[in-house]
Amino acid sequence: MLKKRCVIYAKDVQRITGRSARYSHDVLKKIRKQFSKERKQFVTVAEFSAFSGIPEEKLKEYLP
Repeated sequence: MLKKRCVIYAKDVQRITGRSARYSHDVLKKIRKQFSKERKQFVTVAEFSAFSGIPEEKLKEYLP
C-alpha cells in the first residue's frame, strides 16, 4: 500500500496556491500560530485544510 505524506511544506503551499515562496512561509507561520505549535513543528495536511478551507482529499492530489 502506497502511503502519502501527512505533512505540508512551503513548496507544497506554492504548488497548491500558485503564490511565492515568501507567501508560503508566511502561511505556514500563521497556521503554526493558530494551532499553538512551535517554530520547528510540522504542519499537517489536516491543519492546512482547516486553515485554508480546502478539503483534504483535494490537497492530497498535489502531494507526491
